[in-house]
Amino acid sequence: MENTPPARHPAPAQGARGRVLVVDDDPTVAEVVVGYLHRAGYTVEQAGDGPAALTRFAAHRSDLVVLDLMLPAMDGFEVCRRMREHGPVPVIMLTARGDEEDRVLGLETGADDYVTKPFSPRELVLRVDSVLRRARAAAPADGAGPLSGGGLSLDPAARQAYRDGRGLALTLREFDLLAHLLRNPGKAFGREELMREVWGWDFGDLSTVTVHIRRLRGKVEADPARPRLIRTVWGVGYRLDLDEEGPGTPADADGAGDRPVVPPTGGRPR
Repeated sequence: MENTPPARHPAPAQGARGRVLVVDDDPTVAEVVVGYLHRAGYTVEQAGDGPAALTRFAAHRSDLVVLDLMLPAMDGFEVCRRMREHGPVPVIMLTARGDEEDRVLGLETGADDYVTKPFSPRELVLRVDSVLRRARAAAPADGAGPLSGGGLSLDPAARQAYRDGRGLALTLREFDLLAHLLRNPGKAFGREELMREVWGWDFGDLSTVTVHIRRLRGKVEADPARPRLIRTVWGVGYRLDLDEEGPGTPADADGAGDRPVVPPTGGRPR
């Protein structure tokens, strides 16, 4: 991480860009992150452990949380889960470990982004900007109506989703992903395209899309191992099929969408 923290934290200007809660037990990291976010115009609160973070979050609902994974007393996964019990909130997780298992678990917990230490504070601010921009854009545009098909129904205004009349507990990003697919049934999307159009990112770890597709299948498919709605398209990515007739296609092992499920006739797997 860059070691150029600003000397002081100027008060955010009127009309601050949002309230961010920074949770990290390393005072040096926290000082740098808080300083850069202040300079970017955010109102920032800080906590050094999980219980303190939950107390601050309950007292002042944050627009976004920058959350360290390795915390004393209560890890970031548990803190994220408890915060999400009060409703959707964008979360960017920080960790000193780059293990894929940790990254995937963080994303499956519902984190919207995952940053590995050491990192650039300027890049972190850009990621905060991006995640918040996407969260706010989730509010439906004028005239945006309900979406439905294949037994699914979504109400963008109420942020509610149903499968055969049964309510679905979707995270903010899962809701956005399903809404995007429902607006474009039958169209195959690559992971890069989904990251750009749903996440609003021009860069990032494509496993983010992989994990969210897997989680979404687990909530909308009768048999997530053989999905009939969210299909893997060999060599491309994913497609929402509203016609559920016919057998489900086996989901690929990692959900990446760029590996073959069934090769085309005469073709060879890549």
